[in-house]
Amino acid sequence: MALLDDMALLSQVELLRSIGDEKLRLIAFGAERRRFQSGQVLFREDAPADAAFVIAEGTVSLSQKTRDGTDRALVDVGPGTLLGELALISPIRRSMTATAESDVEVMRINRPLFHRMLEEYPEIADIVRERITENLNQLSRNLKEMAPRFEDDGDDDAK
Repeated sequence: MALLDDMALLSQVELLRSIGDEKLRLIAFGAERRRFQSGQVLFREDAPADAAFVIAEGTVSLSQKTRDGTDRALVDVGPGTLLGELALISPIRRSMTATAESDVEVMRINRPLFHRMLEEYPEIADIVRERITENLNQLSRNLKEMAPRFEDDGDDDAK
C-alpha cells in the first residue's frame, strides 16, 4: 500500500484520527506491514505485548480462555480496528488471543515508535490520556450494568 493509503487507514482509528497528517505520516512510515493467513494467530493471550496492530484487510477473531481452559469467542473485528492500544504505552500482557478469520493484513505499530511520537509531540499524550480515561469510564459503566443487584428483602438471617 502507498503511504497515503496507510495514512487513510490510520485516520480511521479513533485514537489516531485527531493527531494530524504530519504525525500520521510518521507513524505510517515507521509501521510494519504484516500478512497472516486464515487460521494464523496474530498474538496469544498472556503473551508480552510490545506493539499494537491496526487491521488493514480481513477479519480477526478475538477470544479468551475460560477457567476450564477452552477458548471463548468474544468478537470478530475488521479494517480500522486497533488491537492492543495499551501496548503502545506500557509493557503489558495480551488480554486475549487474536486469530485471522480470513487472510489478514495489519499495520504493526511498535512501542518505541509510539514513544518517539510522544516525545516529539507531547500533545499526543493528551489524546492518549483522554482515550484511556474514556475506556476506563466505559469499562466502569459496563461493570455496573453486569454486576448482580442485591436488594435487602428485610429478612436478616444473621440475627
